Amino acid sequence: MNARNLKLGVYGGLLGGAVFGMMMGMMGMLPMIGQMVGQPSALVGFAVHMVNSAIIGLGFVVVFGRSAHGFGSGITTGMAYGIAWWLLGPLTLMPLFMGMGFGANWSLAAAQSMLPSLVGHIMYGVILGTSYVWLRQRSLQPVTVTVS
Repeated sequence: MNARNLKLGVYGGLLGGAVFGMMMGMMGMLPMIGQMVGQPSALVGFAVHMVNSAIIGLGFVVVFGRSAHGFGSGITTGMAYGIAWWLLGPLTLMPLFMGMGFGANWSLAAAQSMLPSLVGHIMYGVILGTSYVWLRQRSLQPVTVTVS
């Protein structure tokens, strides 16, 4: 792990976050994200979501950076990471930030109602994993300069 790879993880996280954020916007979920910081607006929610996406992208490199070396492993590690963040984020941390307490969303009914969020987190993870691999492979290619 080096600074270049960490930066690429942030880029991948931002790309996945932008796609997931658009989906959340269409579903009207962004004000709820903003509420986590006391501002129930879509704009604040999107900003919070993008900051989280960048940080989570950085964490991807720390956890999976060495194992995400090809597109297949980028997809599978990204999916696993997205699922882990679905469990950690909306099922665990978000209720805590919103004053609902620990375990408030740890029920079958709550998890079922958040299945669209699971799809979004998996999509985020796949975009993060594949874009990280693509950016890393691209950054490792030698640069050729021709002088005419």
